[in-house]
Amino acid sequence: MSLLQDLNWRYAAKRMTGETVPQDKLDAILEATRLSASSYGLQPYHIIVVSNKEIKLKLQAAAYGQAQLTESDVVLIFTVQEKLTAADVEKFVAKIIATRNMTDASMLDGYKQMMLGTVNGLTDEQQQQWSSKQAYIALGSALAAAAEQKVDACPMEGFDKTQFDEILGLNEKGLKSQVILPLGFRSPEDYLANLAKVRKSTEELYHFVK
Repeated sequence: MSLLQDLNWRYAAKRMTGETVPQDKLDAILEATRLSASSYGLQPYHIIVVSNKEIKLKLQAAAYGQAQLTESDVVLIFTVQEKLTAADVEKFVAKIIATRNMTDASMLDGYKQMMLGTVNGLTDEQQQQWSSKQAYIALGSALAAAAEQKVDACPMEGFDKTQFDEILGLNEKGLKSQVILPLGFRSPEDYLANLAKVRKSTEELYHFVK
């Protein structure tokens, strides 16, 4: 099945069956998300993968009782750091050097200074906003990968971030939740499953400059 067919198949599932997502499918979704694009390749976010039923029940209460939290098999929570530092940039540069077996680290000096300029030039709030944008790019990759694996998903912003952070112990880790993605399989009780997808037409959406 092509990507376009996969994207036509997917929708934001509001009800799920509770069926377990096969490990190979989950692994494929997580790997695609890991490989997602991000500014500089820095990936200034962390993703919490929750399958614990008791934790999901608590998260559901903090998400206004929405069924996806407990009817899904796994919930991905995309989080960002409260603060990015020069150490984060240094760690990333070291990873580049090690991964690519570079012998002349000075080749990355300009790149490192550019990243440091971005990180140091933003307030903590601006950093979180920038990091959140990168996390949403990863979310898009996760949605496409889930569709390719025929696993249903529902991106959600309707939850109490403060409560999520407390339930998951994110405060102690210096992380803040941004958006969540329950993964599972659509329920026959979800009336949305059989409705036609509604999107802007090509003519409405695109403005070509030639």
